[in-house]
Amino acid sequence: MNRTRSTPDGGPAGANLLAVRSHNTALVLDLLRTAGPQGISRLELAERTGLTPQAVSKITGRLRAEGFVAEAGRRASTGGKPRTVLRLVPEAGHAVGVQLDRDELRTVLCDLTGEVVAETRGPLDLGAGAAAVVEAAARQVERQVEGLASGGLLGLGAALPGPLDHANGVLHRVTGFPEWDGFPLRDALAGRLGLPVVVDKDTNAAALGLAVGGEHGSFAYLHLGTGLGAGLVIDGNVHRGARTGAGEFGHQVIQLDGPVCGCGGRGCIEALCLAAVGRGEPGEAARVLGAGAANLVGLLDIDLVLLGGRTVAAAPEVFVRGVTEVLAERARREGALGGAVPVRVASGGVAEGAAQLMLAPVFGRADG
Repeated sequence: MNRTRSTPDGGPAGANLLAVRSHNTALVLDLLRTAGPQGISRLELAERTGLTPQAVSKITGRLRAEGFVAEAGRRASTGGKPRTVLRLVPEAGHAVGVQLDRDELRTVLCDLTGEVVAETRGPLDLGAGAAAVVEAAARQVERQVEGLASGGLLGLGAALPGPLDHANGVLHRVTGFPEWDGFPLRDALAGRLGLPVVVDKDTNAAALGLAVGGEHGSFAYLHLGTGLGAGLVIDGNVHRGARTGAGEFGHQVIQLDGPVCGCGGRGCIEALCLAAVGRGEPGEAARVLGAGAANLVGLLDIDLVLLGGRTVAAAPEVFVRGVTEVLAERARREGALGGAVPVRVASGGVAEGAAQLMLAPVFGRADG
């Protein structure tokens, strides 16, 4: 597969990416995306972006020529002739989202609006070695995009357990899989597939997808599956930290003499949660998760806690209730203004968020 051309700095750029690269173009595209099928007029675009009507006409003309924008009819105006309404063409571009879990590989193909148009799941052994994992992911992606026009594929976002270096796409010591330390996953996938690739932690990817999908303010996404981690959104933006290592939530110690964790420490919340799940006690796991969530709420003063991951999905009501009870207890004890922070199950998944690692920058989000 070879769907790339080079940027001026030598890096890969997906076909048609140059057409949507500028800040002003991203502003216009984002308004077209949020307007939905009913569309928006050029005059409204100019008013809402602060751009001149001439600049908007130039941008939308180029986007129409590239196939990103089409007419959506006409709308009556308060004077003069009816205004032409423009809409985004969702199928003009696609991104692949890849979730590499410890034992499962999930890929989704999303259109420009983030809608999933195809999905594939398969088994994966993250401990099988880098070459085998990269090849398995590449083959599944190739099957996913088979038949898709090369110009419509913007790239691939890959998400997996951390810690990792998001900026350079290099893995660190993934808990339970130290052999991945230092592996350049981004470059390996890009070289194998000939596509632009962005790599991030699974929790960050999911948090980005939720923020793009409409979750506002500051929130924490807690992911409990084969491991435990957090994605943090502060004032609408994903918080990765100075070294892109924020959100290693699962390895906060809450029991000094607790069981040994896969990270080598003792009494980590991840080890305690997974042990309770293994004993068939999801209620206890939920309360342990709640203790960690309460620490996070107290530290960051966030608006919302969202829960996700396969273990949560197996008993969502139990986990929401358990975490809520712990947060409510703490809020009562401390007399928290406004009461307890709400808790609910997240509406999106990791693979969908991974696709947003490629899509979000097209619409002007710098945290993609």
